[in-house]
Amino acid sequence: MSTVRDFMARHFLHFNSREVVAAARAWEDHLAAGGKMMVTLAGAMSTARIGGLLGRLIRAGKVHGVTCTGANLEEDLFALFAYNEYESIPDWRALTAADETALLERGMNRVTDMCIPETVMRAIERPLAAAWKRAAAEGSRHFPYEYLWQVLDTPGIEDEFVLPREESWVLACKETNTPIWTPGWEDSTLGNKFAAEVFRGHLPNHSLVKPGTEQLEHLMRWYLANCGKDEGRPSVGFFQIGGGIAGDFPICAVPALIQDCFLEDTPYWAYFCQISDAVTSYGGYSGAVPNEKITWGKLEESTPKFMIQSDATIVAPLIFAWLLDE
Repeated sequence: MSTVRDFMARHFLHFNSREVVAAARAWEDHLAAGGKMMVTLAGAMSTARIGGLLGRLIRAGKVHGVTCTGANLEEDLFALFAYNEYESIPDWRALTAADETALLERGMNRVTDMCIPETVMRAIERPLAAAWKRAAAEGSRHFPYEYLWQVLDTPGIEDEFVLPREESWVLACKETNTPIWTPGWEDSTLGNKFAAEVFRGHLPNHSLVKPGTEQLEHLMRWYLANCGKDEGRPSVGFFQIGGGIAGDFPICAVPALIQDCFLEDTPYWAYFCQISDAVTSYGGYSGAVPNEKITWGKLEESTPKFMIQSDATIVAPLIFAWLLDE
């Protein structure tokens, strides 16, 4: 029986399909040479259930850091706790404004062809708010993902999972101690909730959650510890799904180290691949070709670079399956 990998090697020969195979092979080569890999998640990849394959990659040691939007961070757990309550909307392109209002009145928040019930958000907020209040009482501060890891440490919490634990990439990061950075975390349901708790006086201040600049410093130190410059191995690779802040934030760690910290011997990112359906446009980041990043001190001329113009919900699982030798 042919595997996904065999099928791709045989039939993905030109254009975007060729780029998919080339990117997957280069990722393998990068790992074989001792390099590590950063994956960035934009869009609604967690709602699209990317966790089943991404979690396996993380547990297999093929991903060593994740940067994502706040929505991707929280929606991995929303699905873990309540995916059986989600509703599929097959005819989502045909919905009228009245149809959307009816979904709102039922407490269903739509993400393209899926609706997430408001109730699951509230269920996560309760133990999370308790973790924030403990931190306030203890005088401690944490990254957004660390608070969610505390929720996952709640005794008996696995009894509430409706998906297998293997489906959660956030849980895979917790099991392997893989860091997660979430720039712009306030642009998420749980980020909104945190701001509301401070606004209402239920939490004393905003510093309980480490902000973006502190996350960037942490990422910069992580990069230096993992870039391999003292071990004779490649620096960290960069696999970007979508665009926006999830990609632009972490890739800036290298120019910040070189240009702002004056650590001029810092190696550039050793591999770059982006999956995007954004077209190249005037001043746009998501559709910018990889070579533009050379001018910003993020990549160098010799960096293996791949730009796959396609739907990430199709392409990313194929690349992940290739890496898992499925």
